[in-house]
Amino acid sequence: MLDFLRQQGVSESILQDVEHFRNFYKLNEGMENRIPVPQYNYYGKEIWEQALSTLLAGENLLLVGPKATGKNVLAEGLSAAFRRPEWDISFYINTDAGSLIGTDTFENGKVTLRKGPILECAEQGGFGVLDEINMAKNESLAVLHATLDFRRIIDVPGYSRIVLDEATRFIGTMNYGYAGTREINEALASRFMIIQMPVIAEENLKKLTKDKYPDLVDDYNDQFAKLFSDIRRKCEGGEISTKALDLRGLLASIGMMKRGLPCVQALKLGIVNKCFDTYERQLVEDMITVRFPGDLGADKIFQ
Repeated sequence: MLDFLRQQGVSESILQDVEHFRNFYKLNEGMENRIPVPQYNYYGKEIWEQALSTLLAGENLLLVGPKATGKNVLAEGLSAAFRRPEWDISFYINTDAGSLIGTDTFENGKVTLRKGPILECAEQGGFGVLDEINMAKNESLAVLHATLDFRRIIDVPGYSRIVLDEATRFIGTMNYGYAGTREINEALASRFMIIQMPVIAEENLKKLTKDKYPDLVDDYNDQFAKLFSDIRRKCEGGEISTKALDLRGLLASIGMMKRGLPCVQALKLGIVNKCFDTYERQLVEDMITVRFPGDLGADKIFQ
């Protein structure tokens, strides 16, 4: 990961600090399997430098942006860059303190605490990825205030106070466009440094697909990037919803093409069929058929 960041032109002084962090904070036994191995890399020098500097300074990070901007890819990449165990914590409307911190359970004839992901992450010096943090109710997240601010503690009722390991960091992600999301309150927002994630540029998208599929023919790689940009423009113009703007779907479709599925059929599964409105689905399908012939197969797409 550090070699990749050097290729991206990330400041050498920042990377040296990351290496020092890795060497200074040792992993606890059994935590190696929690260090993520990213399938995809995030491309964007400035965003990397901002994110790395935030975590090096001991702050928590909130990644805010629309769909397909690489929030989770960056969060996973940060855990890998710092070589810290990662806990993925998904938020939803019924998230409560018990699901985050822990709950009482009966074990060996006595009541014990079954630790939640926030508590485990805090004790192991991990990176906790708070996915779609604005899906949960603000009152549920209030239990994290002392964890995320300068106090860096977790008070579990009936148990001792837990002080966060010095290496612990929390990385939140949020998207205003999803159903069920809400504004986070000022008290929670003040506990994060916030990065507004930019839309992925065509050039960076081509690097991403080429990184995943090195034998992808450049002309078709360019066409996939342009297709994705066309769909984004339709979304920004209000002509279609963001359902078809699915970067994971595009990458998965290319993977199915490599397995032998014709291009148009693969894109239909990964992108077109994400639209449930007939007009919208037809519009996206037309955008695909303009760029790709119906009989296009893996023999032409890959070298």
